[in-house]
Amino acid sequence: MKKRLLAGMFATLMAASMVACGSDGGSTGGAAPADGGEATEAEGGDAAASGDVITVGFAQVGHESDWRTASTKSVQDAFSAANGYDLQFVDCDNDSKAQIDAVRQFVQNDVDYIVIDPIVSTGWDTVLTECEDAGIPVIVIDRTIEDSDKYVSWVGSEFMNEGLASGAWLKAYAEAKGIDDLNVLVIEGSNGSSAQIGRTDGFKKYADEEGWTILDSQDGNFTQEGGQQVMESYCKSYAGKFNVVVCQNDNEAFGAMDAMKAAGVSYGVDGDVILISFDACKAGLEYVQSGDINADFMCYPLQGSYCADIIKALQNGETVAKETFMTEPWYVAEDILPSITYTNNAGEEVTEDLIVVTDAASQASY
Repeated sequence: MKKRLLAGMFATLMAASMVACGSDGGSTGGAAPADGGEATEAEGGDAAASGDVITVGFAQVGHESDWRTASTKSVQDAFSAANGYDLQFVDCDNDSKAQIDAVRQFVQNDVDYIVIDPIVSTGWDTVLTECEDAGIPVIVIDRTIEDSDKYVSWVGSEFMNEGLASGAWLKAYAEAKGIDDLNVLVIEGSNGSSAQIGRTDGFKKYADEEGWTILDSQDGNFTQEGGQQVMESYCKSYAGKFNVVVCQNDNEAFGAMDAMKAAGVSYGVDGDVILISFDACKAGLEYVQSGDINADFMCYPLQGSYCADIIKALQNGETVAKETFMTEPWYVAEDILPSITYTNNAGEEVTEDLIVVTDAASQASY
């Protein structure tokens, strides 16, 4: 069912911001619930009831992590045939050219809407112009792109705030534990992705202000194998010199733990190394509960229903928010800090409660 008249609405879409990730303000809609469930049921059933079918093309990053698997399933569930959708799904296997080609194929297929989780944040202007010229609205999820005037709406996390929060937590934790010198190794996510850039910049801001030493920072590509390979190299190059490891997602942390264990390096609660991670998948929270990971900062992946709500609004000729930020809690292994306070990316001072993991199975969102 073509909605080409939506192309004329692009210029009138309001850039209304929703609740910032990590903010202590109230929700104005679209924020992920604290219990981790989907905020609303995908409402494509209206289309199914009327007999109309909405065609959606989805260009996903790949399948590199538990987070990515949950993200893909969320979108597939939201845009199911039962909900009145025909979903054209492409796993781009972390290949930027393949992702651009997938979007161009969606344009050729004359889909009604396109959803993109961009591998990298740059290089999108030409293909998004092609989508715009074809009158196909584009929704961006998770990672961000620079060509923000050429897509309708974005749904995801404020990665800079995740990095800032991890730095604020490490500062408070080190003070509580009486640790004076912090020598940090970072295993970054895929280079050039907005998640890698935001988490790196946010944490580095604290490191620079506090005088921490970042011994090294290398790309683990958001995979367990990548995390293990980088950590194996670190254990050889910096043996006995580091006491903090920051992994930019849980799968990298799993690989880093394997490498440190093999090298005889203790980590986690009462270990020689403080281990910080991001994503807070179920397996990650199990390691927080066991004390292997000291702190895990959630990145909420279940964004499919938000995309479906945006499409429903567009179908009805309604204005949609330019940005929707997820609400994401911070998880810790020890009950020694009730909360952390930091200045977020918007320049606001916020205080976030810390959640001690006591039952990973029930506390995990995915």
